[in-house]
Amino acid sequence: MVEPFDTGFDNNLYATAPEDAEELFEHRRFVVDKGQSLLRIDKYLVNCLPDTSRNRIQEAADAGYIRVNGKAVKSNYKVKPHDVIAILLDHPPVDYTIVAEDIPLNIVYEDADIIVLNKQAGLVVHPGIGNAHGTLLSALAWHLKDNPDFDANNPHIGLVHRIDKETSGLLLIAKNEAAKAHLGLQFFEKTTDRTYNALVWGVLKTDSGVIRGDLARDPKDRMRFTVFPEGENPYAKHAITHYRVLERFAYVTLVECRLETGRTHQIRVHMQHIGHPLFNDARYGGNEIVKGNLFAKYKQFVQNCFDVCPRQALHAKTLGFTHPANGERMLFSSDLPDDFATLIERWRRYTPFFSL
Repeated sequence: MVEPFDTGFDNNLYATAPEDAEELFEHRRFVVDKGQSLLRIDKYLVNCLPDTSRNRIQEAADAGYIRVNGKAVKSNYKVKPHDVIAILLDHPPVDYTIVAEDIPLNIVYEDADIIVLNKQAGLVVHPGIGNAHGTLLSALAWHLKDNPDFDANNPHIGLVHRIDKETSGLLLIAKNEAAKAHLGLQFFEKTTDRTYNALVWGVLKTDSGVIRGDLARDPKDRMRFTVFPEGENPYAKHAITHYRVLERFAYVTLVECRLETGRTHQIRVHMQHIGHPLFNDARYGGNEIVKGNLFAKYKQFVQNCFDVCPRQALHAKTLGFTHPANGERMLFSSDLPDDFATLIERWRRYTPFFSL
């Protein structure tokens, strides 16, 4: 059970913990379930804090920031049922209350129940560590500030699904609780239609295919996800991505990906898993020259492409669902943003000059 604290470790984690407990502030609290078997606290917390590495948790314990039943413990302490675990830091927790901010939104469709918008790359969807302000939710709060029924801090309305900060494209917003419940069930039952356009490294051998692979956080890097064999990792979630080739270039391929499941980083991880990371995806190795020659002219061309599209080349192209109020089937499509479109045009123009 997790108590209602919503901030985690931050960049000040490694500071020396003050000896005076009055100078520490509680950021997170966990109460161990009654059925929990004995388990090292660093292993226990790494599952409670998916964005935090085990090494980071161990250093926090060594610095005296982790308390169990009021006493500091080391990382080899074994948690027991009903233990109360507190994470303390030497500064107050960040308040992630969503405040309305005048941030431009590209709204494709809006009615009394829903909003469909085309998110620009670089816009964070929801507040988090390092991104307490300037988010899409803050922009929505501003856009709907005169709507007395919309509360951006109510988890039962608002975002129905999410896309990464540097991914552009279509997002669906529910303006009331009934709409979100109805739409959320569609995503759960996989009756929505979502396709993405992605530029990936390499030339795919087949024109279409299906990628199956359970996804969980990489134990060596908690900011990444990786594919696990079925049944190997109890925390891994089943994931299926369908792809088809749209256009082939020298050393890269434009593909359409259709999500059968919607896991965090799913397309990015699945394409990297089959040897075709997304172009300029720094987290999954796509920000280096994966395919091609080592000639200076080619290296400069690729660097220029990175500069044109300084993010992973991924765009949420289409979105289909059933309207929560009137039952109408709706389908929306969005154009590639300028950076992605320019990137494609550069590869299209210069491909004849490169030998396959």
